[in-house]
Amino acid sequence: MPTMPPELATERLRLRLRDGRDAEWNLELIAEDPSQESRPLDEERKRLDAQRRAADERGFGVYAIEVADTGEPVGYCGLVTTRATPAQPELAYELLRRHVGSGYATEAAAAVAEAAFDSGIPVLWAIVERWNAPSFRVLEKLGFRPSRVTGDGGKVLVWLYRKAPRGRHRARG
Repeated sequence: MPTMPPELATERLRLRLRDGRDAEWNLELIAEDPSQESRPLDEERKRLDAQRRAADERGFGVYAIEVADTGEPVGYCGLVTTRATPAQPELAYELLRRHVGSGYATEAAAAVAEAAFDSGIPVLWAIVERWNAPSFRVLEKLGFRPSRVTGDGGKVLVWLYRKAPRGRHRARG
């Protein structure tokens, strides 16, 4: 089973597995998407704490992205299995609107992808709604390639993948 580190760092960012401490800004992120339903702060804390426990058990999860110099939260990035598998998880990320266009999504996603490959994960998936041009730009920079298009509840989803660079992932045993 792959095990990713609980924290990652880039030149500008610090990533740590998210938990209940991230509930307040995560509710702000949810509120920016009209298709999402908000929930009480206490319920969100419990949900994120459960998500952290699941990440500890699975060996990977979702990281809170923070500006390294200030600790300001900007969004999340990590690996999920909602529409993928533990052997080939999905790379997921989302930023608070005020941080979109900063390059943080690309920087965080690159760090998570490299850590995933270093941990032994051979393939990553990304699943993006067809309208989401900014996410396609991020994934193109990271070397993801389209695989197929599916529908889900009226949404058109594009599935992209990236294989671990040769020699970058360790053998799984």
